[in-house]
Amino acid sequence: MKVLVTGFTQGIGYDLTKKLLLQGHEVWGVARNPESDLKVNFSSACDVSDFASLEKVNNEVKTEWGHLDSLILCAGVQGAIGPAMTLDPIDWNKTVEVNLSGPYFCIRAFFETMMASPGTGRRKVICFSGGGGTGSRPNFSAYSVAKTGVIRLVEILADEWRELPIDINAIAPGAISTRLTDEVLRLGSKVVGKKEFEQATKVKQSGGGSLEKVSGLINFLLSADSDGLTGKIIAAQWDPWSEWVSVESRSKVIQSEQYTLRRTVP
Repeated sequence: MKVLVTGFTQGIGYDLTKKLLLQGHEVWGVARNPESDLKVNFSSACDVSDFASLEKVNNEVKTEWGHLDSLILCAGVQGAIGPAMTLDPIDWNKTVEVNLSGPYFCIRAFFETMMASPGTGRRKVICFSGGGGTGSRPNFSAYSVAKTGVIRLVEILADEWRELPIDINAIAPGAISTRLTDEVLRLGSKVVGKKEFEQATKVKQSGGGSLEKVSGLINFLLSADSDGLTGKIIAAQWDPWSEWVSVESRSKVIQSEQYTLRRTVP
C-alpha cells in the first residue's frame, strides 16, 4: 500500500511510520523538518497549513508513484495555551490553521491522487482528534476547537463521499507520552491548569497509553476489514474496534450514531 503520513518525524507519527515500513508499506513522509532515520520517500520541508506547499508535494507524489492508497494525518501542534482571553489572537489562529485547516488542506491536495489508485480496494483517510475534541478542555481552546472541527470535517466528508470508494475516520489516540506532554510540564500548572499538569505528570511517569493499540487501530482502518466504516471518531485505547472485523458487527456500527459527534437529547 502506498501511504502518505504527515508529521512522520516525531511522536506518534514516527512510531506509526516505522511500523508501516516494517509491514511492507511504501511511505511518503511530510514534515516541516523531514530529516529522519526512517527510509521513506519525502519532499522538502512542508507546513501542512500551507496549501501551495502541499500541492507541490502532490505533484512529486504523482510523478514518483502515480497514485496514493491512503492518508494518515498526524501533524499537529498544541500551539497557543492558556486562558483564552489572554492569548495572542494570531497565535490562536495559527494553532487552528495547523490542526484543522492542515488536515483539510492535505485531503484537498491529495484527493485526486488517491482517487487515481488503479486498485479495486477502498482508499483510506485517517485523521487524528482527541485532546478535547469531544469535551471542554480549559486553557487549550485553540487546540480543542480545531480537534472538534476535525471530527465534524470527517463526518461531512464521509457523507459527501457515500458513492465513492473511500473511507475517512478520526481516531483519538489517548494520553500518549510525547513532546506535547513535555510541553505541558514545561509550561506548568499556572499556564495549563492544575488538572492538565497533574494528568501530564501521570502520563510522563507511567508512559501513557499504548502505542500498540494506536498502531493496531491504524492497521484495522487501513485494511479491508474496515471497509464501509466511515465518518466515525474512534478511541484507540477504549473502543472495541477489534471486534468490528465481521461484516455483521461492523454494519451495526456503520448504521448507528455511535462514535459520532452528537448533542445529547434528554
